Amino acid sequence: MSEKLAPGKRHAFMHNGQKVFEWDQTLEEVNMYIELPKGVPTKLFRCTIQAGHMEVGIRGNPPYLITSTSHNLAHPVKTDSSFWTIEDGEMHITLQKREKGKTWSSPIQGQGLLDPYAADQEQKRLMLQRFQEENPGFDFSQAQFSGTCPDPRTFMGGIRSD
Repeated sequence: MSEKLAPGKRHAFMHNGQKVFEWDQTLEEVNMYIELPKGVPTKLFRCTIQAGHMEVGIRGNPPYLITSTSHNLAHPVKTDSSFWTIEDGEMHITLQKREKGKTWSSPIQGQGLLDPYAADQEQKRLMLQRFQEENPGFDFSQAQFSGTCPDPRTFMGGIRSD
């Protein structure tokens, strides 16, 4: 049942008509997907993840995706459980949210923000994921909210920790 509440599609961040990255999120993590340049051996790619910053690049060259003081990660992440992998020419970066249930409008501050409708849909999907996690015997995949969706982190006493 919970797979019905998984991210339906990736959000794309475009710059000058070119896709920079795609991303999605769950209650616990934000996933970024970066298509890698062809012809470069995968062992040369690198990714550095810090609590509020991230760099992606090719060894021996300046990073080509960097979060800096002007464009930090949107929210802090847990570095010890964040990681990256490469498969089929795509880098997949998993950023573990420090605040479980926090709805992110983008992985990087000010870059590729979701429009208000898409942000509301993400918050509703995360709230349903929370309900599903707390009530595994029920199917919330067809549930709907009327009006504004509450914050999944704080609604009815907040997210339960393990």
